[in-house]
Amino acid sequence: MVTKARTGQPTLEEVAALAGVGRGTVSRVINNSPRVKDTTRHLVEQAIAQLGYIPNRAARALAGSRTDAVALVIPETEKRFFAEPYFSDIVHGVGDGLADTDLQLLLTLVRTESERQRFLQYARARRIDGVLLVSVHGSDPLPDLLAEMEMPTVLSGRRSGEESVSYVDSDNVGGARTAVRHLWESGRRTIATITGPLDMYVAQCRLRGYEEAVRDTPDGGQGPGPAWIAHGDFTEESGRRAMTELLTRNPDIDAVFAASDVMAVGALHALRAAGRRVPEDVAVVGFDDSPIARHTDPPLTSVRQPVEEMGRTMARVLLETINDSSAAWQHVLLRTELVRRASG
Repeated sequence: MVTKARTGQPTLEEVAALAGVGRGTVSRVINNSPRVKDTTRHLVEQAIAQLGYIPNRAARALAGSRTDAVALVIPETEKRFFAEPYFSDIVHGVGDGLADTDLQLLLTLVRTESERQRFLQYARARRIDGVLLVSVHGSDPLPDLLAEMEMPTVLSGRRSGEESVSYVDSDNVGGARTAVRHLWESGRRTIATITGPLDMYVAQCRLRGYEEAVRDTPDGGQGPGPAWIAHGDFTEESGRRAMTELLTRNPDIDAVFAASDVMAVGALHALRAAGRRVPEDVAVVGFDDSPIARHTDPPLTSVRQPVEEMGRTMARVLLETINDSSAAWQHVLLRTELVRRASG
């Protein structure tokens, strides 16, 4: 049997193959993530020692290379980016967080697979020092691909409850619970919800908070039925469509919790078209407390999440990671609060 001699440095993929794990697991071991079992960590460390693998960050530190630029990556369309106040607030907060540094902020929309691959090539070439990633869907491989190349990365939100990449998030479950309890305490008894896209953890959390709050009410019983839940995608049109569906399924609905202010605006339009008064017939509560909430008719009760603070915190966490490649990943959860207005 002839064995081909090794050429060049061992790769992360070879470490993963020898240890019998995925590339993401190897990256988590290298970055000292606590979310790796001891037995798995031992296997990876053995493979690293056997192959003589040297993490890229060590070579980068020796080279001392810095570009003084970070990328703010948003995997959404231009239409959604410009329509939702959330994104402009995040950009403003990140800008504030970087204001006292020499870093340039590069805004990038990643809408297709080819655009994702182009951005990854850009990142692999080390033309940026770090990445701020906003609006991540559960199936998006970009955070893991960036982690594998040891690119400092911070997410706005997270892909699941087991997220290992650094993130800054709001208490979405608690905020939704507060909204539904407020509606119940206001005398509403048939409380429906319009969810966000359920491939996003933020939407799953807001739905979970709604379901927990309904189950906790004296009449909660087995919890909310399907007739009380309609699905949207965080757009105004989906809120309008979902509200129409809810009224068709259950004409007795007297309150609705929409998982975003933009969808709540769509719900208000649908209620007006159906001849329902807000809040006399149906109370409406949104989520985000974006500027749009103050200008609806009637003004919208909403759960405030500190979006600009999220942006500033993301920038801070990223700067700490860039300046110390051995820093542990950070998971930051910010508080939410209910802002009461005339809609419910």
